Amino acid sequence: MTARELERWLARAVAERCGFEAGEVEVDRPLVDYGFSSRDAVELAGRLEDLLDLTLPTTLVWDHPTIARLAAALAAPAASAAPTAPAAPVAPVAPVAPPVAPASSGRAVSDQDAVAVIGIGCRLPGDVNGPEEFWRLLAEGRDAVGEVPERRWLAPQAAADVEVLERTTRAGGFLSDIAGFDAEFFSISPREARRMDPQQRMILEVGWEALEHAGISPESLRGSATGVFVGVSAGEYGHRSLADLARVDAWSGTGGSLGVTANRLSYALDLRGPSVAVDTACSSSLVAVHLAIQSLRCGDSDLVLAAGANLLLGPAVTAAFHEMGVISPTGRCRPFSAQADGIVRSEGAAVVVLKRLADAVSDGDRILAVLRGSAINQDGHSNGITAPNVEAQEDLLRRAYRAAAIDSGEVDYIEAHGTGTLLGDPIEARALGAVLGGDRGAADKLLVGSVKSNLGHLEAAAGIVGLIKVVLSLGRRRIP
Repeated sequence: MTARELERWLARAVAERCGFEAGEVEVDRPLVDYGFSSRDAVELAGRLEDLLDLTLPTTLVWDHPTIARLAAALAAPAASAAPTAPAAPVAPVAPVAPPVAPASSGRAVSDQDAVAVIGIGCRLPGDVNGPEEFWRLLAEGRDAVGEVPERRWLAPQAAADVEVLERTTRAGGFLSDIAGFDAEFFSISPREARRMDPQQRMILEVGWEALEHAGISPESLRGSATGVFVGVSAGEYGHRSLADLARVDAWSGTGGSLGVTANRLSYALDLRGPSVAVDTACSSSLVAVHLAIQSLRCGDSDLVLAAGANLLLGPAVTAAFHEMGVISPTGRCRPFSAQADGIVRSEGAAVVVLKRLADAVSDGDRILAVLRGSAINQDGHSNGITAPNVEAQEDLLRRAYRAAAIDSGEVDYIEAHGTGTLLGDPIEARALGAVLGGDRGAADKLLVGSVKSNLGHLEAAAGIVGLIKVVLSLGRRRIP
């Protein structure tokens, strides 16, 4: 088929899928503008395979996000491919880059800038409280995903709401108790405690537990340059707290604020370092770790608690994700699997205690792992604001390994984002292959995993939970 014929065929297919007339579909407009989901994109790639007798990547539409670009990419191989010969993919994996060169000639600079993980705290689905229970869940290969607890999502009043809930999954990784809190322990009045977002309460308790795990008395940190960086993005509690003006009181503002999630810990322990709440959606807690590392390196902090928290207090966000087509209809995250069909949302909190490596060695701290480098970026303009960008991911990986002075060939294991979505995982795998594939032989495999297969997707807390999994794996010399 010619490019023009493919454009006409694609316009009809997109119009049919998205409820438009074929004449309303513009060939130079991104398909995502018509409500084209990742599931639609994978289905379209399959129809094109049948039409053109070609083997095509599932990421085809994400690589060529308009009808015009997609038709142009398909026309040349379709015209030249022999019927009996296997066709090359339209959008092959990018050429493998040479191994990343270390940023310095030796390890001295890296050791000077390295950061030690000296303590861990976590509260996760499956009644996991603390690193030992988390490791047992991982080692036993348990799946902590279940159903929303009774009365968590109260029965809706409107008939339209009932209809939405009936098509919204009730599967998720839930905590059994989000109401319990020892307010007196933290010198918080009962009235104020009732107004506090449970995410604030979790960070207080899990942060304290992480310091105890590090062998640090929280009272000893009063007045110290200890920083707190918390990844948090779920603002449902605050929205509900302020929705009913008759119930607003003196604690409603601070109790429902995401920013106070970090401040609450700094205030309770009288910490004088930076106190920052970070909201970059699903990367929030890893960005918090990155900022924590920078704070230690520049001297703003001498000790840091980096954290993430997430709660699923109502069905609205799950319903929105369902409409986007990213929620698993079978209720399980299956990262990098042929059976992957979407994400399952989860909740919890996790904290790591960080210190400059040289200080940790000098102070005799138990060193659980060493963080040598980190990097952050944004996808820029991709095929939709929630769509990944393989080029941006490759660039981020290269910069992270340069910052760590690590050759990409040294990497043995990747704890991936790995959500189990139809397009996110293949795009992530392509980026990993391009940067870390190198000249690896059959005996030099790069292992890839994702803790979401155990817990589901903890969103703002997802990244730090994956980091803790790797720290625990290093300590036990075993990848679960």
